[in-house]
Amino acid sequence: MTLGLARKKPHPKVPRRHGEGGKSHLTVLQGLAALSLDALSSVAYGPEAIVVVLVAAGSGALTAMLPITLVIAGLLAVLVVSYRQVIAVHPDGGGAYAVAKKDLGRTVSLMAAASLIIDYVLTVAVSLAAGAASLASAFPVLSDHLLAVCLIALFLLTVVNLRGIADSARVLMLPTVLFIVSVIGVIVVGLFRAHPAATVGTSQSFPAVEALSVLLVLKAFSAGCSALTGVEAIANAVPMFRQPRVKRAQHTELMLGLLLGAMLIGLSLLIRSHHVVPRGGVTLLAQLTAGAFGTGWPYYAISLIVTLVLGIAANTSFGGLPVLMSVLAKDDRLPHLFALRSERPVHRWGVVALAVLAGVMLVVVSADTQRLIPLFAIGVFVGFTISQIGLVRHWSMQRPDGWLPRALINGVGAVLTAVAGIVLLATKFLAGAWIVVLAVPLLMLLFSRIERYYTRVRDQLGVDGTPPRPTRTHSLVIVPLGRVDMVAAAALNAASSLGDEVVVVAVFDDRSKAEAMRADWARWNPGPRLDIIDSPQHSLVHPVIGYVEQVARNGRQVAVLIPQAEPLHGRYRILQNQRGILMAGLLSSRTDVVVCLLKIQLDL
Repeated sequence: MTLGLARKKPHPKVPRRHGEGGKSHLTVLQGLAALSLDALSSVAYGPEAIVVVLVAAGSGALTAMLPITLVIAGLLAVLVVSYRQVIAVHPDGGGAYAVAKKDLGRTVSLMAAASLIIDYVLTVAVSLAAGAASLASAFPVLSDHLLAVCLIALFLLTVVNLRGIADSARVLMLPTVLFIVSVIGVIVVGLFRAHPAATVGTSQSFPAVEALSVLLVLKAFSAGCSALTGVEAIANAVPMFRQPRVKRAQHTELMLGLLLGAMLIGLSLLIRSHHVVPRGGVTLLAQLTAGAFGTGWPYYAISLIVTLVLGIAANTSFGGLPVLMSVLAKDDRLPHLFALRSERPVHRWGVVALAVLAGVMLVVVSADTQRLIPLFAIGVFVGFTISQIGLVRHWSMQRPDGWLPRALINGVGAVLTAVAGIVLLATKFLAGAWIVVLAVPLLMLLFSRIERYYTRVRDQLGVDGTPPRPTRTHSLVIVPLGRVDMVAAAALNAASSLGDEVVVVAVFDDRSKAEAMRADWARWNPGPRLDIIDSPQHSLVHPVIGYVEQVARNGRQVAVLIPQAEPLHGRYRILQNQRGILMAGLLSSRTDVVVCLLKIQLDL
């Protein structure tokens, strides 16, 4: 006898399908890869955007680079704190839209949703266009095929995301890590060098064309704030994280803030240390890379990594927008199909919609980054400002312990993001930002009309009331048949269980065939009445529809049972008559009768 050594009987476990359980949801590191690449990759163009604005006052104006970056880093810290609060208050996702819906009212919430949708679509288009342009810089042969490169990359991203957000995150983990290590390596190695190891690009002169004014500093600040796009994506996609979702999403937001802030400040210090100014044919990050590592293989490797990450930064939108669209669908402001989620889990209709919209945008502008930039980042700053104001109102109404410092932080953030958004809009309005100003109210109108439709549907269906008790009525089942066989027998067996009365309808364009059918029916004598319709126009479907319409006029409950033989093997199905499917579709669209398709399985 063995005491305490007997094997315990394990509890039976039901095997999970792919997509069930935690493995198809995001960890912190996977969330960083899937939802933060847009923000992280912005260090490739955010600092350069500041420099390009400041050099209008001469190269000496670059002394303002570090203070402006520190203010942006401070705003980033405010946004990270705020969106960690948004994640806690709205764990179902939705970000700025969820905050506005709860605390700022219907109209502001619609504005937030419209702005975020525009920003997400533009994020995909800008990321792919920038990545294609960067790739064409290394491989000039692709310069005439930028649109094709963008569309191929968009297709691949769509396919990966249709498999699930966790699968896409696993694919993006390596590029994300390589990018972070590369940028930090450039900063650390570059700061230890007294002088740049190498210089790339052609020299340019920068005569002062305007003074270093408050307006110029504001322009540089708003341009540099493009590095903050994507910070909200994690708050929009909280349901995509593994349990505990709130803590994982908050940790991911914090990690994003620390990495992005460190890289922005580090690159700014390096630009100041090496006195880097824009040069022809290369980006500012490429100059810093050459200054740190020279022009050997590390320079080309880092350039390719930056190109790759810029291209796949579009994945942030694939993680955030489908969840936002699902929230809008649940609120009756988008078609309900956007709320459907597959078992992987992924909101496939949202993924497809994003891919289509981004593809159309790329085709319209021929994948030209410069035509997209004026539209970029304005929408996200509207979302930033709305979420900050909403949180101020939330804390002032709830008044939990320590609410005043939180409200103060959110209030400062609202002012800074509002200033950045206004300056961006004012400076880029004529360059194309007017399109965003026009698109936002149009989207808001679309949301309102969809919501009005669903409200009317609920009213007509009496969703909020108690319907009358059901009453039994005499029912009639109509069965279209063409001959007496096993299909007819199976159809009549099913029909007799569905209704009180069964009528068989047969349509013939040949009198001899009609008489043969009548004789076969009499010999078989199954019970139901047989009505034969003469069709001299050789139409078999429309006479049945006309018969059903006539019978259904007297208010009886009518059902039409359409038998359809279906082979076991798919290669034979094209050989079968598809008339039953056509008849079912026409009956559904032209009448209100119950239409049933009865599949008769063939062993072929």
